[in-house]
Amino acid sequence: MRFAALTAALCLSAAAATNPAGDPPVSFTDVTAAAGIHFVHNAGKTGKKYLPETLGSGAAFIDADGDGWIDILLVNSKDWTPRGRKSTCALYRNNHNGTFTDITKGSGLDGEMYGIGVTVGDYDNDGRDDIYITALDGDHLFHNEGGGKFKDVTKTSGINNASFGTSAAWLDYDRDGKLDLFVANYVQWTPKLDLWCSLDGAAKSYCTPESYKGTQSRLYHNLGHGRFEDVTVKAGLGDPTNKALGVTVIDYDSDGWPDLFVTNDTQPNKLYHNNHNGTFSEQGMAAGIAFGEDGVARGAMGTDWADYDRSGRPHLLVGNFSNQMLSLYHNEGKGLFVDEAPRSTVGRDSLLSLTFGAFFFDYDLDGYPDILTANGHIEEEIGRVQPKITYKEPPLLFRNIGGKTFEDVSKKVGQAFTMPMVARGAIYGDYDHDGDLDVLFSVNNGPARLLRNDGGNRNHWLCVKTVGTKSNRDGIGAVVRIESASGKQWNMVRSGSSYASQSDLALTFGLGQDTTVKRIQIEWPSGTRQAFTGIPANQRITINESKGIIPTTSR
Repeated sequence: MRFAALTAALCLSAAAATNPAGDPPVSFTDVTAAAGIHFVHNAGKTGKKYLPETLGSGAAFIDADGDGWIDILLVNSKDWTPRGRKSTCALYRNNHNGTFTDITKGSGLDGEMYGIGVTVGDYDNDGRDDIYITALDGDHLFHNEGGGKFKDVTKTSGINNASFGTSAAWLDYDRDGKLDLFVANYVQWTPKLDLWCSLDGAAKSYCTPESYKGTQSRLYHNLGHGRFEDVTVKAGLGDPTNKALGVTVIDYDSDGWPDLFVTNDTQPNKLYHNNHNGTFSEQGMAAGIAFGEDGVARGAMGTDWADYDRSGRPHLLVGNFSNQMLSLYHNEGKGLFVDEAPRSTVGRDSLLSLTFGAFFFDYDLDGYPDILTANGHIEEEIGRVQPKITYKEPPLLFRNIGGKTFEDVSKKVGQAFTMPMVARGAIYGDYDHDGDLDVLFSVNNGPARLLRNDGGNRNHWLCVKTVGTKSNRDGIGAVVRIESASGKQWNMVRSGSSYASQSDLALTFGLGQDTTVKRIQIEWPSGTRQAFTGIPANQRITINESKGIIPTTSR
């Protein structure tokens, strides 16, 4: 007991430290090797310049063994023709001491596939998070059997998606307590349909999606007992012109029903409004988010949302192709968005980057969501024809300084953040239980990178995990609102977002110098409402839909 009290006091003391200069008191340290992560993605490149080689891969933070510490799943692709090596996904178990152990072998995730994306959710409400992986040669649904073991149940589930899946997300779109599945599909492509494209008219290069026909994404309704039904057309989501790369689940009109924002590569982005009756209506054009500022569809990829200005409304972030800058759509209310990026640092400093992974997270725990992007071009030789553009690109970090304003702090948070790479997926989560949010990048045809957040916990924080009982077990779709001395914040538990990846489902709120959360309110998908008061900062808590707060330790 004395040791626990001393540890808590030290944590509080460290969190109370301030930064008088006002600069971000945070750095990111590359701990990949020290943590025992040795994964290298295999895109199968042999010089044929096949389109899928440019898109992989994703990553996920998932508590695979149920011990309360997030583990790491890295998606892999494979060789087009056997070359005497086996490429599999990698599952790393968290050892609770800053290191991980590779437990892939025998986990059920050690089969070969041309994998691209991943999403995490407990689709059968058994208390264990399951895994869905999009793959060029057919997607896979893995049921969590416990203890870090998974079983491929795709054939018996009724899910049959072999349509070039990229990102995916679990959501309870009909609020029946069971998680449904949305899968973003890209274009119609096979090796036999591969086209010849060139940057210089001589050598083959990777084609852009304009060269290929689009395809419909898929919505699978959870029937219970491990079975799903394809309701794509019935739900109004069967547009065959889509070339979808990203998806984020968002209740953009705050009516309590989850909507879908889908990013399309060179096709108009789609905003699907939930009609509360099992169908969706497309509102992207009317909302002002279908096209770029110039009226042209962009090469849109990763996406996320956050209430970054505490207006009470969710605003959208979209990663785009190089020379197109990020999109930062501010939700004006009444179904209308306005892109703030063109007149901001976010737009100017991202213009030359090609962004796949993109998300909001509060890296310095000051209570205002910041922006991170994972960047990297698709063409190795792009510099020969566009000298200002590079193949490998460093990530970008934009600090939220209030007033709908961000500053580029990418070069102020440590050398690890300036390293160029061909990044694709990007996720965040507190893998070392010190309160602040760490970052993992998946790299196309290269090594994954784990960056530890050092110093974010100088500010106070609260981490909230939701456990549904009437609602789905993960509480996906639950809205958590908190109030502390410095103001009000809110977020929604959600699967998907970023690009082809899954961050931790727990919600971390930065509190700045506030040592107490005055009030927490949760609105569950079932309609249940809960409220709690006087919650001390610097702890991880679990809120059960039936039992209320279940405290856990801060480390």
